[in-house]
Amino acid sequence: MTAQTPKPSPLPVPPGELRASHDDREAVVEQLRDAAADGRIDLEELDSRLEQALNSRTYAELAVLTADLPRVRSTEDLPPLVLKGGLYGASRGPGRWEVPGHVIAHGGLGGVKVDFTRVECRLTEVAVEAYGETAGVTLVIPEAWAADTSGMDPGIGGLKDRTTPDRLPGTPLIRLTGSGGMAGVVIRHPNRRERRKLDSDPTLD
Repeated sequence: MTAQTPKPSPLPVPPGELRASHDDREAVVEQLRDAAADGRIDLEELDSRLEQALNSRTYAELAVLTADLPRVRSTEDLPPLVLKGGLYGASRGPGRWEVPGHVIAHGGLGGVKVDFTRVECRLTEVAVEAYGETAGVTLVIPEAWAADTSGMDPGIGGLKDRTTPDRLPGTPLIRLTGSGGMAGVVIRHPNRRERRKLDSDPTLD
């Protein structure tokens, strides 16, 4: 019996020639729009690049459209934000700040407050570990956001969830875990005083 000559294996496709997905094209479209908003490209060039992006079939064709633009760091790549109350307390916000995918708050002796009300967050979920310890942790989220506190251990201090389940599409879900400790953990929407500040100066940095 004559041995058959094995067929050569197909050569791997270069990465740039791989087919792009709808999500890949949408990501480039978003980057181009951000670049136009920052004044990096004008509206005429934006229209041209958007048309090319929507008609691109491969990664290489998409890469050309953003090659001269700075790479936007994804908030998913950010290291966890760790806040420790210590003796004097700690806080983040109000104001504009980058929200990572993971936030860890230890109330310590001084307490911790994390205010998300003025942030722009494109993540679908933010994992928050809160440990009330001696002085407690307070989390303030926009009224459009929602929270899942089912993974939280209330401890001695307890958990006070004063949020509503009315989450708007495209807004993050706060997935809360940890322990209430001695002083407890509170998660809520802005109170009356905080809402007045938001209404009077919504662009506070």
